[in-house]
Amino acid sequence: MATLFTDLFDTPVIPGLSSGEDIVDREEEADLIARIDAEALSPFRFQGWLGKRVTRSFGWHYDFDGGALAEGEPLPKWLLPLRRRAASFADLGEDTLEQALLIRYDPGAGIGWHRDRPVFGHVVGISLGAEATMRFRRRRPDGFLRTSAPLAQRSIYHMAGEVRHEWEHSIAEMDETRWSVTFRSLANGAVPDGR
Repeated sequence: MATLFTDLFDTPVIPGLSSGEDIVDREEEADLIARIDAEALSPFRFQGWLGKRVTRSFGWHYDFDGGALAEGEPLPKWLLPLRRRAASFADLGEDTLEQALLIRYDPGAGIGWHRDRPVFGHVVGISLGAEATMRFRRRRPDGFLRTSAPLAQRSIYHMAGEVRHEWEHSIAEMDETRWSVTFRSLANGAVPDGR
């Protein structure tokens, strides 16, 4: 069952953000972590800079150095059952989630303030290993409106609508290792010509 982050009056803190717990059990989590670590993960690249987190994309790859979306390797078979669960949680068609991003955050790695690129639509993430806090901020005339949401071990979240397009999010540097699998849909018109 999805949880919508709310205030004391059950008003959504950020419309479009929902989460659920225990999307996988402990045995599945251990298997997913081993499979992620067995992939050819490489440091995240952004305009010539190398990040501390290591990643691997399937389905589609966004080149942050050149600013282009390119078709990548198909999602491996071991990711398909997890994609099915993620799509069901987000009430999306399974094939809608065309991109998968594997990430390992070793101690000292985090992710700075950002919005996922506009070529992507829905964002559905699964958190494995250490718990984390996803921070959110939205610019307003007097500064930023800020809030946060916990990312429990083996949990899932879905970002769409306002939280996806009007808020930035980040994760502070980790003290313990965390893995994540993020599935994304493509935005309308995002597919390069020729597909």
